[in-house]
Amino acid sequence: MSGIAHHLVKRGIEHTQDRYRTGSFAQDGDNEPFGHPHAVAAALVITSLLWFFALSAVQYVYGGVVATLTMIENPTATAFKVDPAESDEADAPLLSNEEKKSAATEPELFYVKTKPITSKIRTTIRHLVAEAGPWARFRGLQVALAYHFIHHILLQVLTALFGGAMISQSLAAVVTAVVLCRLQMLWTHVVISTPSEKKWYRRFPAIDAGKKIILPTAVWALAEQATIYVPITLFMVFDLDEGYLQNPAAFNKLSPMQQKSVMLASFAVMMSGIATAVLILFPASVTLKRVQASLLPEENDSIVPFDRTFGGKVQPQVVGGTGVVSMLDAWKTFDWAARFRLVKLYAKIFAIQVSTTILFVLFAVFQVRMINGDYVLY
Repeated sequence: MSGIAHHLVKRGIEHTQDRYRTGSFAQDGDNEPFGHPHAVAAALVITSLLWFFALSAVQYVYGGVVATLTMIENPTATAFKVDPAESDEADAPLLSNEEKKSAATEPELFYVKTKPITSKIRTTIRHLVAEAGPWARFRGLQVALAYHFIHHILLQVLTALFGGAMISQSLAAVVTAVVLCRLQMLWTHVVISTPSEKKWYRRFPAIDAGKKIILPTAVWALAEQATIYVPITLFMVFDLDEGYLQNPAAFNKLSPMQQKSVMLASFAVMMSGIATAVLILFPASVTLKRVQASLLPEENDSIVPFDRTFGGKVQPQVVGGTGVVSMLDAWKTFDWAARFRLVKLYAKIFAIQVSTTILFVLFAVFQVRMINGDYVLY
């Protein structure tokens, strides 16, 4: 969603710049140049920046922090013991103590599974604020900024070394993710743990822990690249790179059968991206986060209920275990209720991003009309 929105905003700004250079902003029935181009340009730039920060905040808080907590939370169960009456018989007062004890049944235990904290965005944010303060929703932001800054530089360097081919770019992205796997795991640990007195740069996972997530990180990075390049490859295979979106006239020149083929091919490309994201990237992302969470140091407590043993499948290193969950167990222990909860969260995030984008577009149109009065943009 954010990539599509970024493309649309970029096209809109370029279109506005072209109109400004050619003087195509005109009043109804008038061919005079647009009256307040500088004011409109400044308003659009400021609105675009506000939109970018708003969408980034939504993506980070909900798509990053809340989604990660949803991936690792294990709802707890509370046990209640019910002691039965000694006897339900009418003549119970006439029985001796031994007879009453023999008539009594064993105590019954009832387990009530508590509702997950991450079942709703609101309850998750409230829990974070209560446990870690008002800025807890942005926890790990410093680590994230450092990660993306280093990731951008390293990716540019590796891309220049490997070449500009599609396969080279994918390889550069995978290598970059693997090199920064410890920094990425640090972000996960900061997000899922209770507040610590240590600075984030003093909480780096050990090198041995980093070695254990190389494979899950590589699989996740490959899945991410597949989500990007599978639709692109099909786009080129179906000869959809003719610029029909940029040049509708070329599409209108096609025969009805050709137009139908283009629309079916476009639909197939879109569905391939969705299928790749759901069937490959979704499990890879969950698996990576849960493997990272299994390596959370013992001295750190999780901020949401979290089973470090993953249902008894992980044994600490102090007792001879590996201390890390396997990739298969990490996914299998993420039950269907949790999967549905995460999918529902992603659907809410998408709806929030679409709504935010629509509101900012309407606000931008309102600004243009307010600045220029009767002037219209066409």
